[in-house]
Amino acid sequence: MNLVIQILPYVQIIVSVVLVLAILLQQSSAGVGGALGGSESGSFHHTRRGFEKFLFYLSIVCGILFALLALLSIIIKAQS
Repeated sequence: MNLVIQILPYVQIIVSVVLVLAILLQQSSAGVGGALGGSESGSFHHTRRGFEKFLFYLSIVCGILFALLALLSIIIKAQS
């Protein structure tokens, strides 16, 4: 248990950096109009393929993993 307490902050930092990079590397075609409910490109449906799909799934996995690690950190600190 002592090893988990020592390694957990470093794992959280690594997961958070990967999460931020995965989100920032995703291409976004939504401009200001997309943020306000409109769309500059009409109702164009875009299918993720290849590396874009990988980044999308990576960001989901890293987000869930980061949340679970944060919850684990809270549980460990409550027991101390």
